Amino acid sequence: MADLSVDVRIAWAGTPLVALSETVGAGEVLTVMGPSGSGKSTLLDFVIGDLAPGFAAEGTVRLGGVDVTGWPPERRRIGLLYQDPLLFPHLSVGANLAFGMPGRRDRRGRVERALAEIGLEGTARRDPATLSGGQAARVALMRVLLSEPRALLLDEPFSKLDAERRAAIRTLVFARARAAGVPVLLVTHDAADAEAAGGRVVRLG
Repeated sequence: MADLSVDVRIAWAGTPLVALSETVGAGEVLTVMGPSGSGKSTLLDFVIGDLAPGFAAEGTVRLGGVDVTGWPPERRRIGLLYQDPLLFPHLSVGANLAFGMPGRRDRRGRVERALAEIGLEGTARRDPATLSGGQAARVALMRVLLSEPRALLLDEPFSKLDAERRAAIRTLVFARARAAGVPVLLVTHDAADAEAAGGRVVRLG
């Protein structure tokens, strides 16, 4: 189990945007709150290794004490969930879940159990285009969890879920992350997300 340490200063066109120096322990959740434009998503882009051109960053990202700042995103094995599901349109629901899943053993069984856990039993063969927005969001959440990331970044992924499902999916994500010992960095403007996360809160802006 590894912790995630982020020590960074990010600027846009010479203007300071984000300054953060925090360590998230294995199984912990750190919530970063701030209004739109405060740099929350830009912070996650830096952590995952995909900072857009035009931003200047100084600092480091460490996983388990190892400096991964110069590593490409795929080598870092950091999971990232956005507001939009971004499911692969050419793959079935089940194939979306299996994508990135380590190991070959009992993949079908793991997919079916995962779908049951998010209330979507029997949908493995469906086209993602036939899912509702809330259903697609749940599949995207589970896809990242099944890939067994070393750290998990959440970019307001609960914002498009219906109220009935939002609390349940929040609970699922945080419980799975804690059980796996995965550090979680959540960015949001929703105080209910921060309360559900139950960890420390840092404010930007």
